[in-house]
Amino acid sequence: MVKGILGKKIGMTRIFRDNGESVPVSVLEVGPCYIIQIKRVDKEGYNAIQIGFQPKKDKRINKPLSGHLKAAGKGGFDLLREIKVDDIDVFELGQEISSEIFNVGDLVTVRGTSKGRGFTGVVKRWGFSGGGKTHGCRSHKVPGSLGASATPSRVMKGKKLPGRMGNEKVTVKNLKVFDVIKEKNLVLLKGSVPGSRGSFLEVKISN
Repeated sequence: MVKGILGKKIGMTRIFRDNGESVPVSVLEVGPCYIIQIKRVDKEGYNAIQIGFQPKKDKRINKPLSGHLKAAGKGGFDLLREIKVDDIDVFELGQEISSEIFNVGDLVTVRGTSKGRGFTGVVKRWGFSGGGKTHGCRSHKVPGSLGASATPSRVMKGKKLPGRMGNEKVTVKNLKVFDVIKEKNLVLLKGSVPGSRGSFLEVKISN
């Protein structure tokens, strides 16, 4: 059985339990994914499958990629990723992988790209306390003193400074599967996942 799949974030909502408890959940559309390529240890050096998610609306595909996708016969996809597997003989080209690999109560690992926040200061980016908040203070959101005086008379490497925030790969481990709506390929995870609505995610069952 494959332990991973591709999907996208639909958004967040909440579900009420029978006792009235409110549970925040992330709604993911996972699959259907299709096997595009099968890699074997005797040829590529490892066992893995390449899967595609979300068929391309734009039918224009360059010739090298078109030839690569031709064997599976499923057309183009917006996202292609590899997933390592143990037993490669149980898979075949064009095979569909859906949300049926998940069950309620499973723990999963989700990997995605966080929201980009642009160029931000140290207060927002690193949680600095900033300057004084009283009347007359002119340094509310500045880092303050950054280094030593005479020695080494420079800012040390690794110092937390202003810069671009977000738009990075983020992995969240051990999120519990709250519910699976298999007919719609939806998975509800307890808690939040990285990324904005509509962003692509990799979802794997935790070992």
